[in-house]
Amino acid sequence: MATSPIPEKVKLNGHERQKTNTSTIDLQAVNRTATHDGEEILGLQDLDPALNRKIHLVNNAIDEIGWTPYHTKLFFLNGFGYAVDSLVLLLQGVIAGPAFREFGEKGYDNAMTIAGYVGMLIEALFWGLGADIIGRRFAFNVSLLLCSISVIIAGAMPNWPSLGLWIALIGFGAGGNLVLDTTVFLEYLPGSKQWVLTLMAGWWGLGQDVTGFVAWGFLVPEKWNCPSVDVCTKQNNMGWRYVMFTSGALVFIMSILRVTVIRLRETPKYLLALGEDTQVVNTFQFLASKYNRHCSLTVEKLEACGVVMGTHSKNRYSFAETVVHLRGLFSTPKISLSTALIWVSWAMMGLAYPLFYVFLPSYLASRGANLDVSTFETWRNYTLTNISSICGPLLAGWMCNIPLLGRRYTMLIGALMTAAFFFAYTSVRTGAQDVGFSCSIAFCLNIYYGTLYAYTPEVLPSAHRATGNGVAVACNRVMGILSAVIATVANTSTSAPIYICGALLVAMGVLSAFFPFEPYGRRSS
Repeated sequence: MATSPIPEKVKLNGHERQKTNTSTIDLQAVNRTATHDGEEILGLQDLDPALNRKIHLVNNAIDEIGWTPYHTKLFFLNGFGYAVDSLVLLLQGVIAGPAFREFGEKGYDNAMTIAGYVGMLIEALFWGLGADIIGRRFAFNVSLLLCSISVIIAGAMPNWPSLGLWIALIGFGAGGNLVLDTTVFLEYLPGSKQWVLTLMAGWWGLGQDVTGFVAWGFLVPEKWNCPSVDVCTKQNNMGWRYVMFTSGALVFIMSILRVTVIRLRETPKYLLALGEDTQVVNTFQFLASKYNRHCSLTVEKLEACGVVMGTHSKNRYSFAETVVHLRGLFSTPKISLSTALIWVSWAMMGLAYPLFYVFLPSYLASRGANLDVSTFETWRNYTLTNISSICGPLLAGWMCNIPLLGRRYTMLIGALMTAAFFFAYTSVRTGAQDVGFSCSIAFCLNIYYGTLYAYTPEVLPSAHRATGNGVAVACNRVMGILSAVIATVANTSTSAPIYICGALLVAMGVLSAFFPFEPYGRRSS
């Protein structure tokens, strides 16, 4: 039986590591485990066989330890990032009207939307690449803190341009959470529990609800909200500032909890790409010891798989490092197709959903709809809609764990149901119909969206996962910026954009059925 001796020294990413030469590991036995244990989503698609074998062993170790209280903490504390991202995304829209009124309605009225999306775009790319270069842990710990400080400062801004700057900085602090939270959580999840990643999207709706409740409390009372631009001052228009201060305080509490409660250790699959086998084993031994679980993974088993090559450049802080991670997302034809389809799906969603709601009010008004509601009813309906959005990922988490559906057909069903309600929404004529259809759309859309959030990191190569996830979110943000520009220059009373948005949703659903990888029953690579 062939055995593979452990070399005395190997070179990893330009650094020599001393290794023992006193033990040998049965490499054939390591390879045989790939046929008897769980199967990875990407299989042998990755061009680095050593990394494939090591990921397989690491997945075995994760399954061996199973779900622990550590995973429960991750579910809640990573969920904070989801909630904050949605909270911030809606926050700029909620406070833009009252703030614009206070500042004399001088300037570009959609500036806050663009500022928020620009900040989130830069953050998604920055932390997407950064998490693959310097690690997941640092970004995970600091992103919410930066966001909370920016939200509080934004509430004190004296004019429209300075508010726009801090809204962009809020987006920068929060925008990478969709990249980091899914990546970090996935890289610790047992294979049988990966469906929980879809369930975690329920936090997105919870964040929207927080925005709705805070806005409902501060933007309704007349004492904090001026009636018109002519009589609007800071003193009689403090409502939007209280929204910012309260939201910033909540995010600050979340950021402190993330650092003090979880004390995140660097993810094992990131460490594998660095060649840090000892740290990987130490992480698992720590979890096994703390939660009284068994772990049979050893450094010798990992080192017997070979040396990981090509996951980083010689200089990790160079442009070449970026090229390595982008190239890794197109390492084989099947992975290339998967990456391209995911990015296109995120881009289409970034255009379809916000554009639909930009054009809808004018379209309905031109068709004789009577949606005249009070300020109180507006925020009540807003909150009801966002509560409905929490339920979508709950159903999606159950659906994607059904063998006949999996992730791909769950997305197909969610997108087609949303498109149907999009088209039906054009017949709305009363306030009751409006809130009913809004809740239905929020519910169905988050079946698709919640599953896409989870599916994206699941099917990306581990060494380049954050980069691919970051670019996907960035595509969404670019289209969000475009929707704000279109809303300013286009005719909002025409019906064509409404039906185009619905058609985009149909296309997204059909596209999901052609995704080349199905994660159900397989483990992330």
